[in-house]
Amino acid sequence: MKLEKKDQCECRIIHDDKVEEARHRALDDEATDELCQTFKALGDASRLKIMWALEHQEMCVCDLAAFLGITESAVSHQLRLLRTLRLVKNRREGTILYYRLADDHVSELVRIALEHISEPR
Repeated sequence: MKLEKKDQCECRIIHDDKVEEARHRALDDEATDELCQTFKALGDASRLKIMWALEHQEMCVCDLAAFLGITESAVSHQLRLLRTLRLVKNRREGTILYYRLADDHVSELVRIALEHISEPR
């Protein structure tokens, strides 16, 4: 991908102090990987729809499958990944397993992204 002139400096000067500060504040590899996995999870349309539905209420796999129009097996697969990444939690009530967002941070991630795309360009 060729960068346009407006996306580049017109001269090449490295500001060592800024580079050093960025290095000092950099995330470690484990945190970077976990953050990437979280954003990858949010980058899938089915998972994002599941999370948006769970933003407003608990739902079981059957309800989520009916909502999305996909199989319960496909929903379970997505929920398993979201649970592994600690984005959703579940609780059992008799024979029904209900899912919800793991915490307010997860809700906030989705809401902030929605606010961002809703801003005028």
